[in-house]
Formats: sequence, structure tokens, C-alpha cells
Amino acid sequence: MEFLYFLEGLRNQFFDGLFSIITLLGEETAFMAVAIIVFWCFSKFQGYYLLITGFIGTVINQFLKMIFRIPRPWVKDKNFTIVESAREGASGYSFPSGHTQSSVTLFGGIARANKNKWVRVVAIVVCVLVPLSRMYLGVHTPLDVGVSIAISLLLIFIGYKVFELAKQSDKTFYIIIGALSVLVIAFLIFVHAYPFPSEVYLEENIHNLESARKNAYTMLGCVAGLWVIYPIEKRYVKFEVNAVWWAQILKVVLGLAIVILIKEVLRFPLDAIFQGHLIARSIRYFLIVVTAGVLWPLTFKWFSKLGSKK
Repeated sequence: MEFLYFLEGLRNQFFDGLFSIITLLGEETAFMAVAIIVFWCFSKFQGYYLLITGFIGTVINQFLKMIFRIPRPWVKDKNFTIVESAREGASGYSFPSGHTQSSVTLFGGIARANKNKWVRVVAIVVCVLVPLSRMYLGVHTPLDVGVSIAISLLLIFIGYKVFELAKQSDKTFYIIIGALSVLVIAFLIFVHAYPFPSEVYLEENIHNLESARKNAYTMLGCVAGLWVIYPIEKRYVKFEVNAVWWAQILKVVLGLAIVILIKEVLRFPLDAIFQGHLIARSIRYFLIVVTAGVLWPLTFKWFSKLGSKK
């Protein structure tokens, strides 16, 4: 807490705003957007690598949150204050940091998979700034972010070696998805069947368990989507990532708009159909993955032709 109090003493309006923006790079929407852009425009291999290592990291992170159930810094120390704008994004238990996990796995993975010096520099800077932002805003301790960084680095470097093998072998790729599926199902069973202490179900704490369950159903939808898109894309769609720069921008803008529409607009009708059950969340994220991995890429041949000389 001493380091958090030190950062608290440095707070001012400028840094509050700056770190509130930086911390957004650790949120789900940023992870989704960046990984999809890599998948669509740069490398399908890197896209799968970033997505799957990110998914694995998320499940491990959520497992640890519910096993250790460490409260947020301002809950542990009533005298400590946070930057209020960060409170809404600080759902669930504190340890380990989800934003750090997401950002370091994503941007660290980009740094590992790219040889371009400046891409690596920018990615590494993000890996430093997002964890720092979580501590500056007062929503995580150094232990929270440190453990997340360690897990992310393990996933980045071990995962890259495994994905190098998967590049040459469909069997290896299916083993990876299968392992992720087992992990997701185990976590789903855990958050529903584990006999948590009674204080977990108290009104002031129940949101932590609800957050974990939401993430479990999110990952269930995502992994189901991976089982669909990999064989279909590889056998039938076979899209090319290359296109003239302005066609790439158009492809990304239109595609992400469709993905975000599915993510946000379908929320309410699906919740109504399934009467608020979290399976609606699984279906929504399944549709996001299928749209991003198969349906929208069906248009890429057209985008590749834009600006090309006949």
C-alpha cells in the first residue's frame, strides 16, 4: 500500500485523465479490436496466437481471482482513495489484475511475434504503462499487476513456441483449442459448483462472483466460436490479409462496426429470449467470433481488389 499512497500523492487532473485513457488499452474492447485487426490485416497466425493466449490468460486470471478472493485496495484500506472514473471498470476481486493480464498478453504477444523495432518498442511501452495506470488509479496493488505480468510472459513465450508447431500441424492447433475448452469448462463448473464461503454471497460481495460467471460464459462462447471458424476459414474462406492501405482501413472500420453492433445491440434481445440467463452472453460472443473469423472475411477478396491495377 505504501507505493499506492506514493502514487496517490502524485495525482493531478492531467495525470488522472492521461492514465484513465491509457488503462482503456487493457479493457475487453481494446483487446478484441487489436487482435481482430492483426487477424484481418497482418497475419492470421498472429491473430490466433494473440486471441488464444489472451483467452487462456483470462481464464487463469479469473480462476485466481475466485480462489484468493483478495479485495480491492480501497476496500482493504478505508483511508485510501481511488480515481473515481476507474471504479466502474474495477469489477471483481483485485488479485490478479485483469487489465494488466489482457494488455501485457496482447501487446507483449505483438512484440514477441514481430521483428519490426518500432512495433516492439511501442508494444513494450504499452505493457509498462497499462499496469502502471492500474496502480496510479488506485484499483490494483503491485502484487496484483506483478503476478499478472509474470503469467502473461509465460503465456507469451511458451505459447509462441507451441503456435510455431501449430503453424505446421492442424492436430496441434486442435489440441490447443481442446486444452482451452477444458480450461473454460472447468472454470464454468468451478464458479457454479464450488462451495465458496458464505461471505462471497453477501450483497456487498456477490458482484465478484457474478463478474466471474459472466467471464466464464463469455469464454464459453469464444471457444465455441474458435471450433467453428478455424476449419471453415482454412478449408473454404481462405482469406488474404493483404490490401491497399485505404482498403485496409475501410475493411477494419466497417468490420469492427459490425462486430460492435453484435456485441452491444444483440445484448437486449438475447437477454429477453433467455430471460437473463448468461447463456445469452455465450451466444452473443459466439456470434462475434464467427462474424470476425468467417462471415466478414468473406468480403476480403473484394477489398483486396480495390485500388489494384487491372
